[in-house]
Amino acid sequence: MSYTPEHKVRTRARIVESARRLFNHHGFEKVTIDQIMTAAGLTRGAFYHHFDSKDELYAASVASFITCNPFTSHMAHAATPVTDPRQLARMLIDLYLSDEVLENLDLHCPLYGLPGDVARAGLEPQKAYTDLIRSMSNIYRAALDGVHDADRRAESVVSLCVGGMVLARTTNDPGLRKSLRASARHQALTLLQAE
Repeated sequence: MSYTPEHKVRTRARIVESARRLFNHHGFEKVTIDQIMTAAGLTRGAFYHHFDSKDELYAASVASFITCNPFTSHMAHAATPVTDPRQLARMLIDLYLSDEVLENLDLHCPLYGLPGDVARAGLEPQKAYTDLIRSMSNIYRAALDGVHDADRRAESVVSLCVGGMVLARTTNDPGLRKSLRASARHQALTLLQAE
């Protein structure tokens, strides 16, 4: 049976989304191809029509976060589009460090949800991870247009956001979870202020 190109694209997207959610919940090593395909409602055999390896799928799931993240979804459903780079950057910081995102594993960004896995996963996943870091940095860099140290500041904001979420995920103290993210948010917003 021959499938249309659109069907193949949709099936691949289902596999990637299934993998992204499972990797977020359990990590790369603990998730099997069978689990991914079952969650996607497909057979293991279908996997090899779309991917050569689990590493390739892992890279695709990390890369997918650029377009299927809470911020992109939030912007798509906004009543009026936000085009001001500074406002976009502030909104990203607020959402990234929010209770909503912290409490929902399905929304976790691979930058703080999977760093240990990516470091061990190989070149393809690391490239996808690097692209995600650059994508996030570019949003902050655009908000800092004209500031002499925009690159350093943008990378510092990414580090604060990711680090704030990494630390918040490691503690069982609700007050500390909140204060870590509030501190990261405060410093990130301070870095976005033009000189």
